[in-house]
Amino acid sequence: MKKKIIPLLVAGTALIAGCDQKITDSTSTSAAKPVIEKADAVAVVNGQYIGKSTLAELEKEIAERSHGQTFPKEKLIEELIQRELLVQDAIQKQLDKSAEIVAQLDSAKKTLLTQADVQNFIKANPVTDAEVKAEYDSKVAGENGIEYKARHILVKTEAEAKKIIDELNKGGDFAKLANKNSLDAKESQNGGDLGWFVAGQMVAPFSEAVAKLEKGKYTTTPVQTQFGYHVILREDSRAQTPPPLDAVKEQLMPYLQRKKVQTMVESLRKQAKVEILVPLVDEPAKAPVPAADAKAADGQPVAEEVIVEEVKDAAGKTVAEEVVVEEVVKDKAPTDKAPEAVEKKATPEPKK
Repeated sequence: MKKKIIPLLVAGTALIAGCDQKITDSTSTSAAKPVIEKADAVAVVNGQYIGKSTLAELEKEIAERSHGQTFPKEKLIEELIQRELLVQDAIQKQLDKSAEIVAQLDSAKKTLLTQADVQNFIKANPVTDAEVKAEYDSKVAGENGIEYKARHILVKTEAEAKKIIDELNKGGDFAKLANKNSLDAKESQNGGDLGWFVAGQMVAPFSEAVAKLEKGKYTTTPVQTQFGYHVILREDSRAQTPPPLDAVKEQLMPYLQRKKVQTMVESLRKQAKVEILVPLVDEPAKAPVPAADAKAADGQPVAEEVIVEEVKDAAGKTVAEEVVVEEVVKDKAPTDKAPEAVEKKATPEPKK
């Protein structure tokens, strides 16, 4: 199968400034950058070495982006060479000294340091097997849930549901009635079987009704949900069996790591001297300026006119009222907004 080469420069990976070369004082940090020897480089561009580690990192990133697809090494090396040429050109033009780029570099540096600090903490404070077991015992094995096995017949109206209950009271077969009447079973012909489920998987009225039923009993009154009206048969129930520790260990690990990190951050927060300099709640919007005090662009007052018209019938009673509000703003500059705002109340029909 022919492989399609991704235009790597267009892909915009995170390594655009990651070539292992010396950098100028304007972009360097207090930490000394490792010097790349020729033996550890894959190419040299204007005297600057591109390290083998950078190529390996690019290969890994591209493999992840392309779901394991590999690319010719010469293509990846050429990508790194082109990036290095762009970096050198940008530095020659002193783009690295622009306020915008300096701010972006500072933001990227803070993000990397944040991630590095978290990873360093996790490495120094790994989640132990004992902590995983304790979390499992309290949050997973300690749950005493109940699973239910039930069938139901779903219809549109309460009258239909009551009619089905009457047929069940006369000895009707639940599964056959479900296949004949239920909106859920007409096509599948599964007798309304819902299999095993826990209460939380169903909408509240349904799960509450199932929990109140005895084994082998059906609801004697229709159960209404947003889907329609249900007649429910509880066939069986059992204690919920928790998954084994090994099956959920990989899910518990990240959760416990986040808890540890959160505790660490909270500790730093308590020890730090922090002062918040902005309001934590948005200030309420200022009240609009009264129309009488408002002025147009030319300094003239805004004219506001309210016209109330009353229409009276022959007996002298008011039969219609119309309120028209017109705002005329004197402005010498042209504008694309409508010069008038009109609001009308609906006019009631005259009484006969």
